[in-house]
Amino acid sequence: MVFEGLANKLQIAIKKLKGKGKLSEKDIKEAMREVKLALLEADVNFKVVKDFIAKVSEKSMGEGVMQSLTPGQQVIKIVNEELTELMGKEESKLNFSPKGFTIIMLVGLQGAGKTTMASKLALDLRKKNKKPMLVAADIYRPAAIKQLEVLGKQIDVPVFSMGDTVSPIDISKAAKENAKKNGCDVLIIDTAGRLHIDEDLMKELKDIKEALIPDEILLVVDSMTGQDAVNVAKSFNDLLDITGVVLTKLDGDTRGGAALSIRSISGKPIKFASVGEKMNDLEVFYPDRMASRILGMGDVLSLIEKAQSAFDEDEAQKLGEKMLSQDFNLEDYLTMMNQMKKLGPLSGLLEMMPGMSKQLQGVDLSRGEKDLAKMGVIIQSMTKKERRNPQLISSSPSRKKRITSGSGTTIQDINILLKQFEQTKKMMKQMGGGLPKGMKKGMLGKFPFM
Repeated sequence: MVFEGLANKLQIAIKKLKGKGKLSEKDIKEAMREVKLALLEADVNFKVVKDFIAKVSEKSMGEGVMQSLTPGQQVIKIVNEELTELMGKEESKLNFSPKGFTIIMLVGLQGAGKTTMASKLALDLRKKNKKPMLVAADIYRPAAIKQLEVLGKQIDVPVFSMGDTVSPIDISKAAKENAKKNGCDVLIIDTAGRLHIDEDLMKELKDIKEALIPDEILLVVDSMTGQDAVNVAKSFNDLLDITGVVLTKLDGDTRGGAALSIRSISGKPIKFASVGEKMNDLEVFYPDRMASRILGMGDVLSLIEKAQSAFDEDEAQKLGEKMLSQDFNLEDYLTMMNQMKKLGPLSGLLEMMPGMSKQLQGVDLSRGEKDLAKMGVIIQSMTKKERRNPQLISSSPSRKKRITSGSGTTIQDINILLKQFEQTKKMMKQMGGGLPKGMKKGMLGKFPFM
């Protein structure tokens, strides 16, 4: 879960203010002390923490808040606004060249995830009707070129390479000509990294920058490196004048210090966040949405956007309508589960739902994903007739026994599946009856299994 440790501590600190009818200066100081400790433990830069606490404290002690009917909620609103401001206020879009051919250069230390990030970005752009080409300009890391070629093939994006004996500058220049000749409109250069910043690395990157004049120089930063990531960002920015930052491994056990400090220290926006291992696990970085997730308020907009990009709209509409009808069966239930898998890990989905992160503390969500997979195997072991008429299984021990043999599960597993199916069907029927027709249609088009 994104920033799990930080999110939990911030939510606990602020929760104490929620139930109070009136706040004293002492209440706010105590809460801010806990917020300060939570941020420092998350490896947020000390100066950033100091400025953040000063701004929140000053606004929280304003007359409008102290005399408000819901002062606790007002303080949460202020914390949310200041977190958003800290991470960049609003989304920062990619700069595309007005001439129609855009060059994006990815830089960073070795191990930050540049090669995978280059491929994720290429796939994202291809989905948006761009024609990207990847450039294998990392000639030093063993198998870096091969890795990019494999990923490029996987996402159906061309990769330009000239082996590891040609200089990265010459490779980049040749790639530019090749891309234009082949009708590509975005060139993504995967440059080499080092285990630390050194003169050779920076000279090479500066030479590529001067030779190609990229529209974007994106620094790829490993979120798990905490405050070290901020120091890396400052060094690369001083020498290359980067245009933005990409955070990788944001789904890992990260403390969050990088995301909360980088914008303030470097002055450069965070443009993307990599939130998983799959090629489509790339999100545009929205500071306001990230702040909401950190404070346990969810991120419904990102969830809907994920659903819209993962699902075919007509199929989603049909499935949604089926789910709200009496004809909803186990075939539809399996389709629904497969649709959910397209959205990524269950933990990432649930944390986008308001209030869910708090309820899920200590819950092993990987178990839920395994259970989904098991239910899929059980349904696939049924006959078509059984999937369309689940009641046939409920009343037949022999059918259950046959299904357990085919799926490697138990009678209890089948009973749990049937019970969950009936509960889902009942819930969907209730939801369908309680929604106005226009609202129901709008919801189905956006998010079919809500």
